[in-house]
Amino acid sequence: MTRILHRQIGANLPTAVDGQGVEIIDHEGRRYIDACGGAAVSCLGHGHPDVIAAVKEQAERMAYAHTGFFTNEPAEELAENLIANAPDGLSHVYFVSGGSEANEAALKMARQYFVEKGEPQRRNIIARRQSYHGNTLGVLAAGGNKWRRAQFSPLLIETHHISPCYAYRHQEQGESEEEYGLRAANELEAKILELGADSVMAFMAEPVVGATAGAVPAATGYLKRIREICDKYGVLLILDEVMCGMGRTGTLFACEQDGVAPDIVTIAKGLGGGYQPIGAALLSQKIFDTFAQGSGLFQHGHTYIGHPTACAAALAVQKVIERDELLQNVREMGAYLRQALDERFGQNPAVGDIRGRGLFIGIELVADRETKQPFDPALKLHSAVKREAMARGLMIYPGGGTIDGKNGDHILLAPPFIINREIADQIVERLDGALCAAVSAASSTA
Repeated sequence: MTRILHRQIGANLPTAVDGQGVEIIDHEGRRYIDACGGAAVSCLGHGHPDVIAAVKEQAERMAYAHTGFFTNEPAEELAENLIANAPDGLSHVYFVSGGSEANEAALKMARQYFVEKGEPQRRNIIARRQSYHGNTLGVLAAGGNKWRRAQFSPLLIETHHISPCYAYRHQEQGESEEEYGLRAANELEAKILELGADSVMAFMAEPVVGATAGAVPAATGYLKRIREICDKYGVLLILDEVMCGMGRTGTLFACEQDGVAPDIVTIAKGLGGGYQPIGAALLSQKIFDTFAQGSGLFQHGHTYIGHPTACAAALAVQKVIERDELLQNVREMGAYLRQALDERFGQNPAVGDIRGRGLFIGIELVADRETKQPFDPALKLHSAVKREAMARGLMIYPGGGTIDGKNGDHILLAPPFIINREIADQIVERLDGALCAAVSAASSTA
């Protein structure tokens, strides 16, 4: 019996009791390679002594002080660190406790910015179908995943969506990647004009889509065109890097690889590496100045914003990443893991696409490689692969409804930045066994 309302009622979950490096250990002593970082969270793996020491030291000095009364040293130093490495134009940081809170704060920043600018008619939010920005009601409304939205739809604010940038499914025959990216981006301009250019406040997107579609990167030139359209119509660009940011793709911010700077970028997960709950929204100087010269405040807040112990943990994580040159390892091991996956699964009849950047890799599963037909969603193949992987001591992050919220399956790999070739090879080997077992069972059922 359990008194916890688990994600799935009745699930027979093992109890995690220890974590060492890239592995989590359960109560029976079984070891699992954390090939997904939980949910792209554990960038340094488990039990890192530097981070543990930082948390211990801060907790012994002062665990918590409300930000209505005080600032604190770890928060100030972490903010300086982030802005020093942020895309051009970003100048200030608002700390929260996770990704959903960060994206919720970003939407409220955008709204307040236009109210204080004297443009209160700007209220429309545009995002993309098959996007995910969190589970609070505001960002659930912004997200474009039908399954997640369905039962809560009467509670959601009105938002608007355009097509995802999803080359595997939507790039036309004979169309170059750049041509496709431009075509997909131009949907934003059409939607802005449809709604009325002076009514749109923000466009929100993940540079590399995470949970809902499985590490789908923006096509070449897509985000640059998006930035041009936002600038043309005075719309704020919010980039959600909660899952793909903080080094996961091989650069600290994923949008660096697209040559684009947003007005607001949100981060979490790899920011604190799982050692403490923390997220943040980084905002541009123009937004900060508008607040400062107007009301002099941001009309928002949570009890645990700027939490000293959480900020101390995150600062330690970022210092380790820089000191140990782990972004270089993300790039090198990402390329190695991707090559190993291509060699093992490139001709697998159940694998349609292998994609991503750095150590953020998605594998889309299909019933027919030629037609890209997905498996019957009733089979829940992604869940079966997860189950078989766990039985082999491997954690992977599964996803269903990849194509439209109902159809399609994928698995996501996001291992810690500290992995080496031996661990990468073990991931591929165990995943092969899990995928073969799950597909075989699905085929016999069908």
